[in-house]
Amino acid sequence: MDNFITHIVSITILLFLLITFFQSGIDKLIDWKGNLGWLKGHFAETFMGKMVPLLLATILVIEMITAICCVMGIYHLVVDNHTFYAILAMFLACLTLLMLLFGQRVAKDYQGALTITCYFIVAIFGLYVITL
Repeated sequence: MDNFITHIVSITILLFLLITFFQSGIDKLIDWKGNLGWLKGHFAETFMGKMVPLLLATILVIEMITAICCVMGIYHLVVDNHTFYAILAMFLACLTLLMLLFGQRVAKDYQGALTITCYFIVAIFGLYVITL
């Protein structure tokens, strides 16, 4: 119980990131065609237009890895006070969000980029907290 209290902020952020990336990954798996169609239109006028299937698969994989690392991070923080997976999860979350931000900026979707920035603030704060 002491480890839980010691890492309560990190655990809460990891739960937030777990929900965010797990739900997003599941949505991509369940509605691959819908996501692919929307993104092809979103990036049609950009240099990434022909790479959308590969980029979507890449984002899906890193989102699911991030979600798994969040679960492992929470477990190891509570059980044995190790921070490796929590740090990895928060770093991967930041990396994923930076990739998504790049895509939104390329597509000139500035409102979408602003939304991603809000998630990034949480993730980078979590990375800061866990590495103190």
